[in-house]
Amino acid sequence: MKTFLAIFAATMNLLLVDVATKEAALRNLPASGSVAVVRGFFDLALVKNRGCAWGMLQGQVWPLAAFALFALAAIAWKRKAIFDTSCIATGSRAPRLAAAVAECMLYAGILGNLIDRAFRGFVVDMFDFHLGGSHFPCFNVADAYITIAAATLVVLSLLPRRE
Repeated sequence: MKTFLAIFAATMNLLLVDVATKEAALRNLPASGSVAVVRGFFDLALVKNRGCAWGMLQGQVWPLAAFALFALAAIAWKRKAIFDTSCIATGSRAPRLAAAVAECMLYAGILGNLIDRAFRGFVVDMFDFHLGGSHFPCFNVADAYITIAAATLVVLSLLPRRE
């Protein structure tokens, strides 16, 4: 129960950061155009994304919301298998902590974008990176959480295992 409460509390704190940044973007960024933060590299731009990653599946708000609910349920159901680090061959607590942080980030990221889809009909994106002619799709804090969590789980899966 103590672990559940810690995971829940951390997830809610991360979710609040996501919600707050989206609210700040909606209130402070221009409806069109962007605000240069680091000219030629990083802008803040208000994007109302009605699809998913990289603008795919535009207009599919409810199927994407249903998929998010399914993903949350599946991750919660299989959480012990997904986030278990007991078989990693190290005396360090770092893998266990990394897995716990990844779990919280994954839940917060999925919930953050799900809340947007359910209550706004779109996901608020605001971080816009570009370099020369290359442009990375606009994203938000929830997207960053999901990406970091996934990368962390990949790294953890590559660590040596006990025999």
